[in-house]
Amino acid sequence: MAKKVIIAGGGTGGHIFPAIAIANALRKLEPETEILFVGAKGKMEMEKVPQAGYPIEGLEIAGFNRSNMLKNILLPFKLLKSLRHAKSILNRFQPDAVVGVGGYASFPILRQAQRKGIPTLIQEQNSYAGKSNKILGRKAEKICVGYEGMEKFFPAEKILYTGNPVRGAITQSAVAREEALRHFGLLDGKPTIFAVGGSLGAKSINEAILPHLVEFVNKDIQLIWQTGKPFYETAKSAAAAYATHVKVYDFINVMDFAYKAADVVISRAGALAIAELCVVKKPVIFVPYPFAAEDHQTQNALSLVYKQAALLIKDGDAQSRLVNEAFSLVQNKALMDQLEQNIAPLGNKNADMTIARAVLGLIK
Repeated sequence: MAKKVIIAGGGTGGHIFPAIAIANALRKLEPETEILFVGAKGKMEMEKVPQAGYPIEGLEIAGFNRSNMLKNILLPFKLLKSLRHAKSILNRFQPDAVVGVGGYASFPILRQAQRKGIPTLIQEQNSYAGKSNKILGRKAEKICVGYEGMEKFFPAEKILYTGNPVRGAITQSAVAREEALRHFGLLDGKPTIFAVGGSLGAKSINEAILPHLVEFVNKDIQLIWQTGKPFYETAKSAAAAYATHVKVYDFINVMDFAYKAADVVISRAGALAIAELCVVKKPVIFVPYPFAAEDHQTQNALSLVYKQAALLIKDGDAQSRLVNEAFSLVQNKALMDQLEQNIAPLGNKNADMTIARAVLGLIK
């Protein structure tokens, strides 16, 4: 009889793409496995998961808003509603195991699964565990972690260090640098910076780059700039005069091309971004998102900075320092080589399969 697995979570690409990687690994190991995703209505998983070939149901749930407390008034009601909906999904689908990958939809479905005695597995991506996962970790059978030293958050006997899953398009990419540059309309032989603020864009990174566009032309440095949708029109309009050197996108689907084209990457410090950058071995300047839960992006970035495998600029310093530091790094071959050498051993291409085996191991 086919095994049934629910994978819950999402909200950003940082949760969705690893979840899809785990689903694909489950199908590789046991092709008959029935997989249902549960996400948050209105979030990008509702679009990205069906594109990957999997069914998804959406809960009416939102995360705690740290920058605007008024938006949290309806949160308890949404949580109660989503818990009821999660219970009905479990009754209907009858899963053998439930996997939580983080994000808004993870908590209701895992909480209800644990109440019903269904085995649960948490995939904790960050180096600092969030409140929801700490609560869920008490009753979860297995906790797969992306960083070492997570015993301070979870029972040691439940922890399995796996690293974070990276999508196959990146781990299996064979694209050549020249082809990647050509895809973006850029030239080989020129220093190239890739700036990316996660799937939703990063205001501070975008605003730091905007006043310096002419300098990319003057210094003959190329820029691939993923802005996210909110900032795209502003950036596109401003960059039109510098189109030989600056290429602007709201979202890049071929991330393997962008990584391959780049000499240096500017990035937020979400767990997915870090996992990918370790695999592609790129010198990176992290600008952690300061409002992430428990400031986990800063903790993620520091885990690499302490190993001299990355550089870090605080969000509040981005406006004054980011572009000049990026220019300095892309012209400093010795430092780029050192960062590349130190980030390379941290890459893990098999996390998805390790997690998938752990999921199947929960099913009697």
